[in-house]
Amino acid sequence: MLRDGPIPRAVHGAIEYVAAIAFIVVPLLLDYDSEAAVATSIIVGIVILIAAASTEGPTSLVNQIPIAAHVVLDYLLAVFLIAAPFLFGFADESAPLIFFIALGIAHLLLTIATRFLPEGEGQGGGRRRRAQAGEGDEEPVASGEPPARS
Repeated sequence: MLRDGPIPRAVHGAIEYVAAIAFIVVPLLLDYDSEAAVATSIIVGIVILIAAASTEGPTSLVNQIPIAAHVVLDYLLAVFLIAAPFLFGFADESAPLIFFIALGIAHLLLTIATRFLPEGEGQGGGRRRRAQAGEGDEEPVASGEPPARS
């Protein structure tokens, strides 16, 4: 489930803070007609802010949410953002429709491309990285002693 993508977790966290502020401020700046769009956007902004601030990681204020739970929350949030205009009846208003769908897709792509695991902890990547570095090629010693490292 945790991917080893090109975007560092710290960048992901920083983007989430910016997105949270955007969800809170944009409906007020664009003066959405739909009260449901305004309320949904502000609530989503607060949820993103709380999740970003309380997930284990470099941009966290309190390490309360495990990173695996945060990833699941990110995927659920992306789906919710794409569906929200249709669920809450503001799909006929173009500004919030475009905003929610665009940020839902962007959040999905960000989550897919984020390197959530710390350096050297990739899924199966440790063995692959050691093999690429030429380590781990030694045959095991029958005496039970570990092979000598050069």
